Amino acid sequence: QVQLVESGGGLVQAGDSLKLSCAASARTFRIYTMGWFRQAPGKKREFVSSISWTSGSTSYADSVKGRFTISRENAKNTVYLQMDTLKPEDTAVYYCGAAGYWGNYDYWGQGTQVTVSS
Repeated sequence: QVQLVESGGGLVQAGDSLKLSCAASARTFRIYTMGWFRQAPGKKREFVSSISWTSGSTSYADSVKGRFTISRENAKNTVYLQMDTLKPEDTAVYYCGAAGYWGNYDYWGQGTQVTVSS
């Protein structure tokens, strides 16, 4: 089992920055990848970014490349999403997910709301 707890969301203006955190506690599940996804009202959940728990390699959606940075702190079992130059279209509930060896995101956090005003 894995518990994921996100924090750091809020209301900001366009151009501002926010940093999301996701703390993981895994008892019997080995985490290989952690990722951030988001879901805007009326839209499907979409991939934002991911990071390998072992190699640290990262991946980003085209819509956030150059503005968002994902990082991890293995000692704290925590993954971060630094979001810069935020845009109104970044407004969504952001979810943290944990994937195992096969890459399926089997565990999710409760989500944190990010609202960017224009």
